[in-house]
Amino acid sequence: MLKEHINSLSNFALIIEYNGKRYFGFQWQVGQPTVQASLEEAITKVTGQKLRILAASRTDTGVHAIYQVVSFRVKTRLTAKTLLKALNHYLPDDIAVKAADKISPVFNVQKNAISREYEYRLLNSHVRSPLMSDFVYQVPYPMDLQKMNRACKLLEGEHDLKSFAASSSRVKNTVRNIYHAEFRQENNLIIFYIKANSFLTHQVRNTVGIMLKIGAGKLNTEQLKQIMEEKRYGAAGPAVPAKGLCLIKVNYPRELELKYENLFN
Repeated sequence: MLKEHINSLSNFALIIEYNGKRYFGFQWQVGQPTVQASLEEAITKVTGQKLRILAASRTDTGVHAIYQVVSFRVKTRLTAKTLLKALNHYLPDDIAVKAADKISPVFNVQKNAISREYEYRLLNSHVRSPLMSDFVYQVPYPMDLQKMNRACKLLEGEHDLKSFAASSSRVKNTVRNIYHAEFRQENNLIIFYIKANSFLTHQVRNTVGIMLKIGAGKLNTEQLKQIMEEKRYGAAGPAVPAKGLCLIKVNYPRELELKYENLFN
């Protein structure tokens, strides 16, 4: 165990990748395994200090990430490079620190983020894939991607997306700005990509769920407009399983990304 005893706090940011299969989401929960709990446990083992970390995006139960950004303040003389190696030594195999850097105390990884990017992967096949099963949702029927992408255009821009939030959601501000949304196909994989300033709980999974109805010819764009205008929690969907969803990027103002190039490049 590496224990340091100094007076000043250092502020560190990390880029984290994780397989969310066995976790009850990112955020700490009593009595449940979470990504946050595993990270904080590793930090304690490295520094001898118990603390709370802050994440740029709170992924739900079973959701993966290849580019989650977290930060924490700690008393240590360790360099970012040494901290990265030490944390990866203690972290479980399904969580890894990909980059680390010491950042300014005023840099808030959540509030300073200007957008987040997610992907949802669909296996468009009659046959399951044992190797990909933890990261894709199998859809055995044909889908009309042209119709789905035309529907995606209705989502782009600033809208009240209350209908796309989880039915249990209680968030007051449900207006979000979607910069881009589209489906693309790579062999038998169909990948939904979406970029927005931030996301509501289950928004992406409900979006994919309703787009599958459109792709199968069970719903049209006029009906999608009506559901959007309804502004009722859970009106869209049903939500597809979490396992196909992955946080792929968190974006910051260019000046911050240039300043902390060891972290973001």
